[in-house]
Amino acid sequence: MEASDAELKKELDATLHARRELGEEYESALVDSFLGKVEQRLDGTIDRRMRRHMAEQQMVVARGSRAPNSAVDSWGERFGFAVVTLILAIPLSAIGAANAELPGLLVTWAGIFGVNAVHSMRGMRFGRRADRDRKSEWDD
Repeated sequence: MEASDAELKKELDATLHARRELGEEYESALVDSFLGKVEQRLDGTIDRRMRRHMAEQQMVVARGSRAPNSAVDSWGERFGFAVVTLILAIPLSAIGAANAELPGLLVTWAGIFGVNAVHSMRGMRFGRRADRDRKSEWDD
């Protein structure tokens, strides 16, 4: 339990104790007061997280690096990778066909296809497991 959680628990205990002493006619005011304190705590937490997030974004911009999973850059990267593999496919096809004829050629092109498929799907997420396992930048 964090220190802020302990303080909040003390506030709740004090509010419940005051409610017992003052009676039900002050219940609404006591609840409003406690919820105001909870809201202030949440606002502070959200402000800290937003400031940290904004600072991280400013660092990314200041360093001149691209944003992660940028659509334009990832498309260009995938296209460039595909072009390079197709250029390398020519000598690889010749080597595969010379050593094992048609089966060697088929294995070579299956490998080229597989490498390109894996590279193009590298940035995609399958299901929600990747999101659930990765810690969010908003988490403390």
